[in-house]
Amino acid sequence: MGKLVVLTLLGAVLALIGERLVAFRQRTNASRAVEPVDLPNCHLIEGLENGSEDIDILPNGLAFISSGLKYPGMPNFASDEPGQIFLMDLNEQNPRVQALNISDGFDKASFNPHGISTFIDKDHTVYLYVVNHPHMKSTVEKFKFEEQQRSLVHLKTIKHELLTSVNDIVVLGPEQFYATRDHYFTNFFLVLLEMIMDLRWTYVLFYSPREVKVVAKGFSSANGITVSLDKKYIYVADVLAQNVHVLNKRGNWDLTQVKVIQLGTLVDNLTVDPDTGDILAGCHPNAMKLLIYNPEDPPGSEVLRIQDVLSEKPKISTKYANNGSVLQGSSVASVYHGKLLIGTVFHKALYCLF
Repeated sequence: MGKLVVLTLLGAVLALIGERLVAFRQRTNASRAVEPVDLPNCHLIEGLENGSEDIDILPNGLAFISSGLKYPGMPNFASDEPGQIFLMDLNEQNPRVQALNISDGFDKASFNPHGISTFIDKDHTVYLYVVNHPHMKSTVEKFKFEEQQRSLVHLKTIKHELLTSVNDIVVLGPEQFYATRDHYFTNFFLVLLEMIMDLRWTYVLFYSPREVKVVAKGFSSANGITVSLDKKYIYVADVLAQNVHVLNKRGNWDLTQVKVIQLGTLVDNLTVDPDTGDILAGCHPNAMKLLIYNPEDPPGSEVLRIQDVLSEKPKISTKYANNGSVLQGSSVASVYHGKLLIGTVFHKALYCLF
């Protein structure tokens, strides 16, 4: 009788794991092939060879680019080199990237930048906030941008017990920001189990010097985050659920869900077109190729535009798609007056005129 119970339980567990593995393959679009969508006037950006995971463009056309991310389970072509922040002036006729010097006193050797967000103070001072993973931990670094010197002055390292497995950040005030947690566990094998079992234990948190709190939860893997042009709504990408959550920002910084937009692709970082308010999403058309990297069959890239976000039926269109022959593992797309930058987790970056 005891053996029968054990065998029955074992069979049930194996059946559950089998069902979850099948579902996981579906959620990662493991069988999807990319239908190419090309843009005219595109070229790879010289100098960005080891990723351009996140991009934030100032209203004056200066683009900050995070590069060199080392992320568990993801490919990395420069594992011995620290991460960097690059700058690109999109007002130039032929813009080029320049690595920003970081002030002394900051541990550059362990710099591992992920999501980034800028904030312009009342006196027009520009601050850059960077999600950092030194030694695979999570901090938020606050820098002051010195435009004339093309440099970053490190001001502060922000730590908190809720700032764990941080992916992205959107800054809305002096040291006031929302951040996403993309995994509950930090051990790589437990992270895999978490993804396969679809535990939905990740969240969005609000941080200020006076208060830190979880403001939205229940995500499979909360990823990119940004804010609408009118600052009323927060957009959050749930990469494994293949959707974007539209959340209303309350006066006390709490978030309430307005709607969820299904995309059918694994959405990474989000940006907002400053001219239209549309959402641009850097996506992974087949995430299984990210997890099991094969240079002969690399992960592709995809960029979606979401128009009429608050309408009953938002319009979703594919602006760019590639099977990895040009660009592998797209993570972000950001636009400035007809100029489009597409960044990747670990690969190159693309500059397009459209």
